[in-house]
Amino acid sequence: MGLIKNIFGSGKKEEGIQICAPVAGRLVPISEVSDPTFADGILGQGAAIMPDDNRFLAPADGTVTTIFPTGHAAVITTDDGAEVLLHIGVDTVKLNGEHFTIHAEEGRKVSRGDLILEADLEQIKAAGYDIITPIVICNTDDFAEVAMAEAKDVEAGDTVLTLKK
Repeated sequence: MGLIKNIFGSGKKEEGIQICAPVAGRLVPISEVSDPTFADGILGQGAAIMPDDNRFLAPADGTVTTIFPTGHAAVITTDDGAEVLLHIGVDTVKLNGEHFTIHAEEGRKVSRGDLILEADLEQIKAAGYDIITPIVICNTDDFAEVAMAEAKDVEAGDTVLTLKK
């Protein structure tokens, strides 16, 4: 339990609110997402991960406020008030839930690192979909700054976004 506590700590640090990687993979700027809704920041600022794992975890302590019935996306409202959208892939809503498994329900309190969704990434890619996973702060305007960590390979639990009020 000590190791998990070190990886998935409370997330509130003096330098700002920490949003963790929900999945291991390559962290990239959100501008690299092929869908302009994400790339142009229409839904808010954030980052994206090209995932290496099929398991998507809560990026912070909070409450699951939305689970899409197709299992391709979820919104977690953190205890600090950030609305964090995890969106697995581009246009994956069109799969109608195929290749996705939901492990959380709306209204459920979650801790950083709790399993939220699973996705069979190989099957999703085989169906012709991009698996890049945007992590968007939907209420960006509530924060003075949304800063992305350096683009690099990340593990689930690594800080990928820092929010300042």
